[in-house]
Amino acid sequence: MGLNDPQWGNKNSGGPPDLEELMRKLNAKVAAMMGGNGKKGSGNSGGGAPVPGFGGGIGIGLIAGIAALIWLASGFYIVDASQRGVVLRFGKLVETTQPGPRWHLPFPVETVEVVNLSQVRTVEVGYRDNVKNKMLKESLMLTDDENIIDIQFAVQYFLNDPADYLFNNRMPDENVRQAAETAIREVVGKNKMDFVLYEGREQVAASATKLMQEILDRYKSGILISKLTMQNAQPPEQVQAAFDDAVKAGQDRERQKNEGQAYANDVVPRARGMAARLIQESEGYKQSVIANAEGDASRFRQILVEYEKAPAVTRERMYLDMMQQVMGNISKVMVDQKNGNSLLYLPLDKLMETSRAAGVAAVSPAPVTSESSDNTAAQRARDSLLSRDREARP
Repeated sequence: MGLNDPQWGNKNSGGPPDLEELMRKLNAKVAAMMGGNGKKGSGNSGGGAPVPGFGGGIGIGLIAGIAALIWLASGFYIVDASQRGVVLRFGKLVETTQPGPRWHLPFPVETVEVVNLSQVRTVEVGYRDNVKNKMLKESLMLTDDENIIDIQFAVQYFLNDPADYLFNNRMPDENVRQAAETAIREVVGKNKMDFVLYEGREQVAASATKLMQEILDRYKSGILISKLTMQNAQPPEQVQAAFDDAVKAGQDRERQKNEGQAYANDVVPRARGMAARLIQESEGYKQSVIANAEGDASRFRQILVEYEKAPAVTRERMYLDMMQQVMGNISKVMVDQKNGNSLLYLPLDKLMETSRAAGVAAVSPAPVTSESSDNTAAQRARDSLLSRDREARP
């Protein structure tokens, strides 16, 4: 309905215009514009009559305005805290938007790609979904000592550059899988099989992660590797039994080496202690011998002085001392009587036992018995024999 309609806003109409009539006229005009020939209203060009063309233009403008508002409103979008928005103008990168409510020129001028940066993505290498579902083409690798091992591992990654991720990657998961396989093959190929399977698994994973990140950075993939997890590492199934035997033999070797080392740790210190003790004893014996020799030399010098003063007395005294020293440790003494051919054996061991028993009896408060008298008699007999022996010598 045009604004110059005489019924629009007429104060004498007594009420608002009829909406149904207005909609009917609007539909008729739109239908006439879409399918009519435009001759119907050509002859009605009086000044007081309504102009159909003008009223149709107002309706189309209203519809176009509403459509334009809807089109402009379609450019609003919201970016979450863990996301980034990549705005493309006719397919070319314009900007990367931060979290919050944003607006861009609606389609087809500009489009937006929302990329989640905090989502952790996982790629499996050597298996799919389960370690039993192996991919031998990916898992079999050659070590430095020319052995084949079977490795399955998983790679976790997330995005750090949404623009590089969208424009430099056609298949991101496949790129990560190929980079991971390349890195792990290079690391495994530089190490021994035992190192990869046992003590060096963490080092192999760390080295492969570093090398994989370098490869992806060269590609400008916008991907950041989070973690590489070794799921399984073992020799191929065809040689598993032989490998187990080799592992057991290696364990037995290590056990025997440990036992030998434990025995050495027990024996060697004791041997060293014994050697040190023998060295100290020999040093002590050396010092003792030297001291005794020096003492004997000093005593001999003193005896020499006395011998020069009284040779006979000194000689006799030396002889008695020597006899006492020699015969003091024997149990029997054979004495040749001066007149007669019979031999007298003195039971000195029994005499000594008797003398010891007499000494004990003397300490005890018991009364003196006949044993003490026998001991006294034996001592007198020994003294008499010694005196006879002296008289017999010239």
